[in-house]
Amino acid sequence: MKLQVNRKPVLTLLLAVIAVAALAQKKEPVDYADPLLGTSESRWMLNPGATMPFGMVQLSPDNQGEVWKSGYEYTLNNIGGFSHIHSWTMVGLSVMPTVGLLSTYRGPADAPTTGWTSGYRSRFEKKTETASPGYYGVTLMNGNIRTELTSTTRAGFFRFTYPESHEEAHILLDLDIPGEAKTDILDAKFTKVSPTEIEGYSHQKWSWNEYTVHFVIRFNKPMKSFGGWKGDKGGKVEKDILELLGKGKMGAFADFKVKAGDQILMQTGISLVSIANARQNLEAEMNPFNWSFDAVRKNARNVWNGMLSKIRVEGGTETDKKKFYSNFYRSYVARTTWSDINGQYVDVNEKVRQASSPIYGSDALWNTFWNLNQLWGLVNPDLTSNWAKSLIEIYRTGGWLPKGPAGIEYSGIMEASHEIPLIVGAYQKGIRDFDIQTAFEAMMHQQTTPGVRTPENGYAGNRFYKSYLELGYVPQEEGQVSNTLEYAYDDWCVAQFAKALGKENEYQLFLKRAGNYKNVWDPSVKYIRMKYRDGSWVKEWSPFCCTNFSGPGYLEGNAWQYSFFNPHDVQGILNLMGTNEFNTRLNDGFEKSIKYNFNAEGDQYDLVPINHGNQPNMQAAWLFNYSGKPWLTQKWTREIMNHYYGSTPYHGWLGDEDEGQMGAWYVMVAMGLFQTDGGVSSKPFYELGSPIFSKITIMLDQKYYKGKTFVIEARGTSDRNRYIQTAALDGKALNRPWFYHSDLVDGGTLVLQMGPTPNQKWGSKPTDAPPSMSAREANMN
Repeated sequence: MKLQVNRKPVLTLLLAVIAVAALAQKKEPVDYADPLLGTSESRWMLNPGATMPFGMVQLSPDNQGEVWKSGYEYTLNNIGGFSHIHSWTMVGLSVMPTVGLLSTYRGPADAPTTGWTSGYRSRFEKKTETASPGYYGVTLMNGNIRTELTSTTRAGFFRFTYPESHEEAHILLDLDIPGEAKTDILDAKFTKVSPTEIEGYSHQKWSWNEYTVHFVIRFNKPMKSFGGWKGDKGGKVEKDILELLGKGKMGAFADFKVKAGDQILMQTGISLVSIANARQNLEAEMNPFNWSFDAVRKNARNVWNGMLSKIRVEGGTETDKKKFYSNFYRSYVARTTWSDINGQYVDVNEKVRQASSPIYGSDALWNTFWNLNQLWGLVNPDLTSNWAKSLIEIYRTGGWLPKGPAGIEYSGIMEASHEIPLIVGAYQKGIRDFDIQTAFEAMMHQQTTPGVRTPENGYAGNRFYKSYLELGYVPQEEGQVSNTLEYAYDDWCVAQFAKALGKENEYQLFLKRAGNYKNVWDPSVKYIRMKYRDGSWVKEWSPFCCTNFSGPGYLEGNAWQYSFFNPHDVQGILNLMGTNEFNTRLNDGFEKSIKYNFNAEGDQYDLVPINHGNQPNMQAAWLFNYSGKPWLTQKWTREIMNHYYGSTPYHGWLGDEDEGQMGAWYVMVAMGLFQTDGGVSSKPFYELGSPIFSKITIMLDQKYYKGKTFVIEARGTSDRNRYIQTAALDGKALNRPWFYHSDLVDGGTLVLQMGPTPNQKWGSKPTDAPPSMSAREANMN
């Protein structure tokens, strides 16, 4: 009897597979970027909201109180408002739609209701929440109001859809916003300009950061009435007014009558300069879209897709692509444009200035040479140029380069002056359309003058610097020994700039100072060690002791970690430590740390030597390229990508994502590229790791890099096939684990043959190691 085979299930399965594959092919890079990724246990600056690259407006839901890691928490199913500013130390203008009896009290984060009795905070169901680059939407249970957000760089757009009729629909404008630290409202004002427009300002202060958020708000339909409140827990309500002036906790509300299916459209513009500028920002950026929310949303999507499409990846899993493009997206979100559409901004002395390119604000640039500098300089040299110009402009008007210009102030956050490698790295990569002589002047001032406390209680320049200039290190009596290492790296960066500009005397001076790390190396223990002013070593010490955030010790790290911190001279550390000890100690640190996913939760540095969750350790996996074991770089970069980085709201980054730093690291490393010295050497180069995609195409910038493409083919790559067997650059054998930036931006192809076991002969000779400041000493072991 002939066996009958039912082919229908097979055919159905085949068609389903084809359909899924076709759908995947249609997806654009922007479709893989998930703003909700990693939003549990995240910082104020990391949220799922609607923003543009370096957007001034960062519209996002807030659902926590005034706590550390405030802002949006994925596990809380309530929202207390949608605020405009999510920059470090800065808040501004929260918006919340409600219906029914008016409540002007936000209410506690742990006790939301669907009504007004405990405040206007509203619950929502997770299934109604959606986010994509430039868009956020959710349905609030209080009134079932569909609330949608999108934005341009300096203006926001809200769309509120009401499924039911309401005599009383309120849109609350709250100035009291619970951020990561208390922000005081010193002076504020709301004015009803017309039946469809409100303007105002809020003069605010957080510690050293004092600024004024000016705003203009307009609706697509007239308000029924306008009012406000002043005081704690909703305070005293004033209805049917034209103006509200006060300080402290306060806000305003616009009332409407809505029918079932009605939409209220609301547009906002903000500025740190003036109400007139806020209006100009709003009109210039929103008027071209003629009140079309969908058009603004589409524009935001197109801008983000254009940004993310500068790197096209093939192969890998859908999860790999989600992680890659979500990390890529994060690299451009949290830092902020603070100059207006007309180029005006408020400088560090509170004077209104005019700039010809964007002026940016951010948290620290601490160790961005291991992540953001590399990605921006490769993919967006135009933005790197703008950052250099912004930093130089702040020096020109304020007298110092800023290390973390939040709100265009001298924050003094973190240590050293790592804006220097950003500027020098730009120059070395051919990005030179900024004021080069003023840049060098600024660096000379920064690296030869002790830092100062600013009038607003911030800090400009380098701390403990007088002693560093005198002794060649930071003594235990004053501050962190780790500052010595960071200052020495910046000195090396200045030396490279001086050399490029033909300034021989300055080159020799700073090249000598770049070796100051040796002044705190204790050869008896082979670690960077705390040292007193008299030259004696601190006795109460161990490799895992003395982590500190201010004061003596090691800044957010320990001796074990900082003994590998020498971006410009890895060979110098190899010479001091010895190759065998270097490799054994470093590899043991990785073996010990993998069980903790390379994250020192609770700052338990003794348990987790390789703490990828903080900046001082982000280069660690790449150091094996210098020590003759490049296959361990390939192994451990893969393990960090697999363990530290996730793909869900609950696990995106373990620890602090730090305004794109963790994201940019992932993007570079997923392509198998890195620059331990920050790309600052006279001839910048990339070190090689283990690409996770079979093909990566980098679309190079037309202006700076002649618009060519560079393709990385990692043939056979997979999580198992993570080891480089052979390499070829533009058809020629590449037998070392690095190549020059100039070869990349000239366009071409890098082909890597990958395999499951290490090829320990490839790239492992002493002469194969990437360049360092020091030469390899003879008879090393």
